[in-house]
Amino acid sequence: MADRPRDLAERMARRRKLAGKPGQTVGDGYLRETFTLPRAAARERAQAFFARYPKAGYMSAVETWRELPGGDIEFTMRRLPSAD
Repeated sequence: MADRPRDLAERMARRRKLAGKPGQTVGDGYLRETFTLPRAAARERAQAFFARYPKAGYMSAVETWRELPGGDIEFTMRRLPSAD
């Protein structure tokens, strides 16, 4: 039997509740992880992320990044959960 509109609305509401939890999907379907590391370690972590989740298969990207006053880099990596 096909889903009712109410079923769809409940599923979407459950997905929105996951917002703010690391590694979980938010309304747009992407998984996000945020890191704060020294510059060299941040570069290595991003390279390892792209090696594990290639851009072509997961649409991986560095979503945001900024340099903190102490010199550390805070960045958020984004990917699709296509093979999870």
